[in-house]
Amino acid sequence: MIEENENYLKSYESISKDVKYITNSLSRLKIIATLYENPKSMKSLTEDTGLSYSSVSSTMHKLELENFVYRQSSKYHLTNSMKMQIENILELNKTIDVINKFFNILDKHLVDMIPNESIAEIYLIGQASLIESDDIDAYRTYNYIENALMEAEFVKCILPFYYENFNNQLNNMVKNNKYVEMMVSSDILSVFEEKSEIKSFSSFKKEDNFLLIVTDKVMILGLFKEDGSFDQNRLLISKNSNSLKWADNLYENFKNLNK
Repeated sequence: MIEENENYLKSYESISKDVKYITNSLSRLKIIATLYENPKSMKSLTEDTGLSYSSVSSTMHKLELENFVYRQSSKYHLTNSMKMQIENILELNKTIDVINKFFNILDKHLVDMIPNESIAEIYLIGQASLIESDDIDAYRTYNYIENALMEAEFVKCILPFYYENFNNQLNNMVKNNKYVEMMVSSDILSVFEEKSEIKSFSSFKKEDNFLLIVTDKVMILGLFKEDGSFDQNRLLISKNSNSLKWADNLYENFKNLNK
């Protein structure tokens, strides 16, 4: 986890000196953030930022000289290059926030198995939540998965292990003419070939270990611990549309890697 955060801090260090220049001043940052939403006149900038007219005027003059903004029809606009830099900063910050939020499931877990394209978009699951089993409900996570499959109209899943109840729910979906697409670990492929009603599914090598279930309603992500055992006590879940998009992209990215 510490190493992961250090990597993102290194990413920040690689961001251009232009962005660092922007973020080193509260007045510059306020003005850039305001212009990022919409072009503004000098009067609107003063009202929206709460800065004095002289402060806004002085800052805008410097930003124009640095080619960060330009004036057109009495309104100030961000240049395209500055928009791209600000978007990089926003995505980086959101990514760091997600990593810190889900420290318990990411720390000491195998996350290198997730394709780089999906790691880069992990900020999309910022609205996800962590559910955990406990002494009162030791099977909370597995029960959650079973219920999600019962309620699903379609499902894509990456299964690194065989669990009878999951397989039964997937078979029921197939019998009810619901769409099921699945990838399974190569070391349990023969078990699924024998017991699964799904006519066609693909496999991946054993060391590519994580669990993913994405339905029309929910995404579920489970990880393996550093000792190689699946962490059955923790799952990341979300019904947010961005999370569902991320999970579907993760499935497709992983599928492409294992063709």
